[in-house]
Order: sequence, then C-alpha cells, then structure tokens
Amino acid sequence: MGIVAGLDSSPDFTRIVVCDTDTGAVLRQGYAPHPLEKTESGGRPSDVDPQAWLLSLGEAAGGGLLEGVQAIGVSAQQNGLIALDAQGGTVRPAMVGGDKRAQVAAADLVDALGGRQAWAEAVGCVPQAAQPVTKLRWLARTDPDAALRTAVLMQAHDWLVWQLLGRPVRRTTDRGGASGTGYWSAATGSYRTDFVELALGHQAMLPEVLGPSDAAGTTPEGLLISAGTGETMAAAFGLGIGLGDAVVSLGASGSVMAVHPEALVDSSGMITSLADATGMHLPVVTTLNAVRTLRGTAEMLGVPDLEGLSDLAMKSTPGSHGLVMLPYLEGERTPNLPHTAGTLTGLRREAMKPEHLARAAFEGMLCGLADALDVLRGRGVDVRRIFLLGAAAELPAVQAAAPALFGVQVVVPQPGDYAAIGAARQAAWALGVSQGTLDPHNPPPWQGAPAQYLEPGEELAVGQAVRQQYVSVREQTHPGAFRV
Repeated sequence: MGIVAGLDSSPDFTRIVVCDTDTGAVLRQGYAPHPLEKTESGGRPSDVDPQAWLLSLGEAAGGGLLEGVQAIGVSAQQNGLIALDAQGGTVRPAMVGGDKRAQVAAADLVDALGGRQAWAEAVGCVPQAAQPVTKLRWLARTDPDAALRTAVLMQAHDWLVWQLLGRPVRRTTDRGGASGTGYWSAATGSYRTDFVELALGHQAMLPEVLGPSDAAGTTPEGLLISAGTGETMAAAFGLGIGLGDAVVSLGASGSVMAVHPEALVDSSGMITSLADATGMHLPVVTTLNAVRTLRGTAEMLGVPDLEGLSDLAMKSTPGSHGLVMLPYLEGERTPNLPHTAGTLTGLRREAMKPEHLARAAFEGMLCGLADALDVLRGRGVDVRRIFLLGAAAELPAVQAAAPALFGVQVVVPQPGDYAAIGAARQAAWALGVSQGTLDPHNPPPWQGAPAQYLEPGEELAVGQAVRQQYVSVREQTHPGAFRV
C-alpha cells in the first residue's frame, strides 16, 4: 500500500487529505485558514500575497500529517494570476480568481480581436473579468510599470507546485489550468502567445503544459509532485465523473459542466471549453442566478433560511399552482441577457400563497439550470446522469424537483473534500506511472463518492410538463434568447 496527499488551496483555506493509493480511502486530514485580512465590507481581498498560501499550507501539514507520503497533488483556486519578474519575484500581489475589476478590460479584448466568435474559435472561451488574459489587460492599463516588469505568468496551483519543488528553472502547469487562461486552447493544445502580447503589451514566459499523469518533478527529499490542476477539474476527478456525467453546481450563481471527448467551439460564448484532469474535456455553462434566487424569495416571504423556504415549497405541488418564475434577477449569462430582470407570471388569486411562490423559486432556479444543460446537449454532449453539488442540493425541495425537471438520474454526493481528493488521485496516478504500475492513460480506479441516488420515476411526465410551461413563458418574454 502506498500513501499520497492531495492539497486544495481554495480562496479561504488549505485542506489536505492523505489517501491510500489503491482505494482512495482518506487516512487523515489537515486544515488551516489563509491568513488574509478582510476588506472593509467584510469580503475577500482582490489582491493577495501568495506567501499566505504557503503559510496556510505549512500549518495544514503540521503535526506529521505528511509522514510516509510518497507523492503530492495540488489543487488551487482558478483564474488567479501571479505575475513574476525575471528573477522569480512577484511584481505585485496575486490577483485572485473572483476579482471583478477587469470587466471593462474584458470588453476591450473582445473588441480588439473582432468579437466573441473570434475568441471562442481561437481559445474556446470569450474573455470574462476573472480570466488571466483579462487581468493582464487590466494590469497593462492600470499599472504599466508592473506590467513592464512582468516576465513570467503563473496561476495559483502552478506557483504552489513550483514552490514545493524549490523554485526550479522549469515551470509547469496542466491542461485544466491552462484552458481557463484565455491564452491556451484545449482544442489545439497550444498557447496563443499573441494573445498575451495583445493583453499585456509584450511577451512573457508561460509554464510548460503537462499531461494528466505527468509529474512536475521530485523534491530533494524524493517526494514526487504531480502536475496539479484547478479546483473544478480536481473536484470532477475526485468525484469520479466520466462520459455521460454532468455536474450541476448550486452556488449563488450556477454552473453546469459535463465530460466530453472533444473541445467545443461555441460562437455564442455561452460554453467555456475547459480541459479536465484526465485528458478529456469539460465544457462549462454558467448561469448568474441560482441560490441567490432562493435567498431573494426567502427574504421577500420573510422566511429566515433556505431550509424554511424548502419546507414551505413542499406544501405546494409541481407547477406551483400555475406560477412561473424566470430567475433572471441580476441579468443573465445563459441566455445572454445582461440587462434583463426576473419575471413572475401566472399570478391568479388562488395562486397567491407563500408556498406556491416558494415552489416557483425552486422550479425557476432548476429550469434555468436545465436550460444550461440543454445548451450542452444541443452541442452533442451526452448527459445520462447528473451530480448535484452545493449546500442547496441537500434541500428536500431541490431533491423532489430536480430529477423530473432534468429528466435523468440525479446523484447527490455526501459533502466531501473532492478537490483535495482529486488532487490526491492525480498524485497516485503520477506515482503509479513513475513506478510502472499504472497506465499513463488510465487513472487509478478509486472508490466513488458515497451519495444519494434520485430517479425521475413516475414524476417524469409531470416534471417535463412543468419544464415546458417554463420554456413557453421564457419564449414569450425573451423570444429567440437561445438563438446563436
């Protein structure tokens, strides 16, 4: 039996799991928050000294947690940008993934290349505020001195791998992380260095893109470090999703991703074509409104929490007594309606009860995500099973409606550190390949995540009728919203 570790450096904390190489069983765990100061509003800072990630990593690994470990995999927050000078020092604090300052820069880049379709065809995505290529444009416009001194570009997991290896001359990344930068194409497997120059004003050194089972290197102590990847790819790998599987993530906003054998080019910009941690692809569609729809409805009804809103919704019936909510509360990305607002239709006297509005909020949120699923299905992506993630996935009202509205089996995994587990699985894969015990094209067959399995069952026809009612209202209020 071998032992490997996976560490996940999220925006707020570092979590480490130590796993058995053969089964994936978690043997021990470590955790430490990042020593970051909050902003005046209490939120996360947009600029972070990456040394904070190392301090957190060291604290999480304390107490002999890594004793006996043979390999480490690294997962980290996506879209963070670390700009280094020619000597390897940071030219400014890291710009984290959730930074929204570059919205104008994103629009500038779209225009500079001639539109959304040109970007989608070139690198599989249209620039958004969070992406590294857009951050480079923002940096060049707002801090030209720092931009001029920028010689090397890295992301969070690249930088952590580099630090663990002792800051070697060789710098690496993986397909998953590279595919979100806006200057690497998952379809061609190559960088668009001209996009770096377009954004930054000059060329910069970019990390070597490793394959899924490659090792980034070995520490002087003999500890193998695998390629690493972004949190989304690591979580998908930790969950064990494969062809035919999709993941619906319920955060304030929502996302839908699925495993697909090819990179997708979507001229509408709704699909972001990412690479996964196995050699396959992860097309992603994002909605702006998911759990924020539920929270807004709870506030309007005077319900203290989402559990109470769910209890209220369960007193209603499928179809919400004729109420249909289009949950475009803050504009929408899927469909692309940035300046629209939400809509509530079907309001009759007998429907004017709190439980019906509560049910309409859940159905509207899930139907909006079903629209995102249909974007993928419309491009030939096979979806036979859906993994439902996020705290709201545990709510009875979500579990009662989701299988029938999505039309397939819904899997609700138990809460777990899936990004860290995915990083550990990657480490086990690279270790096995280095020892000659694993095929570089087949990852270790770890045990799947413990989960609930929900079937559409007899409610399928009712659920599809509810979905059709939603689509009908959407077409009446926003005709042609999904036409490319």
